[in-house]
Amino acid sequence: MTELDVAGLQRRLAQFAEARNWEQYHTPKNLVAALSVEASELVEIFQWLTPQESAGVMADPDTAHRVRDEVADVLAYLLQLCEVLGIDALAALSAKIDRNEERFPVQGEG
Repeated sequence: MTELDVAGLQRRLAQFAEARNWEQYHTPKNLVAALSVEASELVEIFQWLTPQESAGVMADPDTAHRVRDEVADVLAYLLQLCEVLGIDALAALSAKIDRNEERFPVQGEG
């Protein structure tokens, strides 16, 4: 199995879109809209579950498959958006964690 990395997945997504002449539709506006739709489809799976049911959602093979597919769709559109906007997703996440650590220090240390 090939080792997975963000840049490699972004290349595969770009090649997939280019081969089908879809890159013309991959504007930031369209990608954000698609990301929102896919995130909503993920929410739909969990919408009426109790907290206990939601914690066990991966135990059912059919539901687990749906969850994995929707997570993949959300990630794909997010990576495509980052590619189009020139955002390094991992660097952005790391910087955000740094800011959150400063904003929300651990209480009771010292």
